[in-house]
Amino acid sequence: MEAILFDFDGTLANTLPLIFHSFKALFKEFKNKEISSEDIVDMFGPTEVGIIHNHFTKDKEKAIRRFYELYKDKHPEFLHKTEEIEDLLKFLKEKDLKLGIVTGKGSQTLEISLDLLDIKNYFDVLISGDDTKIPKPDPEGIFKALDILKISPQKTIFIGDSDADIGAGQKADVYLTIGVNWISDYLQFNLKPDFIFKDVKEFRNLVEKELEMN
Repeated sequence: MEAILFDFDGTLANTLPLIFHSFKALFKEFKNKEISSEDIVDMFGPTEVGIIHNHFTKDKEKAIRRFYELYKDKHPEFLHKTEEIEDLLKFLKEKDLKLGIVTGKGSQTLEISLDLLDIKNYFDVLISGDDTKIPKPDPEGIFKALDILKISPQKTIFIGDSDADIGAGQKADVYLTIGVNWISDYLQFNLKPDFIFKDVKEFRNLVEKELEMN
């Protein structure tokens, strides 16, 4: 085992409430339309910009700028640093593992969150939805990250909180595909990952055992 790749939203940070708030406010402001969190989940797949392009017929660029404003301005209110996650990242780096993020999130919102949470320095590679042509469960993002790291899928763990993540990891044929709901259990798994962890410590224990075996 040489690398661990993470999804971001719902895996490293509880961004879903912030995303829901930002899109609800945007639709209300620009379209005078009330939408639910479930409506927003149904839009997932493209980046935030892609969602706006798909659902707005006018003022798209203005709506995109406003979305970024909402996301950044409300970030401190909705998100706080999670000590358990940061301790995990420190532990993994101390073990000389390469770390990366493979997310469908757009590059700008990813940068906003990484900077405000102050965890960007832990990662060796960042692949956002802007860097891929096809979103997860297609494994394109995983392959791009591993190509940059020069590490094979068979020496990699991929971690996420959704079926799209599990599907991507399985299609990439990584060593282990792990589902987590240690931050949020909003999304449920229909696919079967190798493990499902509800606690960060459970995953840390697995890593320690794997490293002892290698």
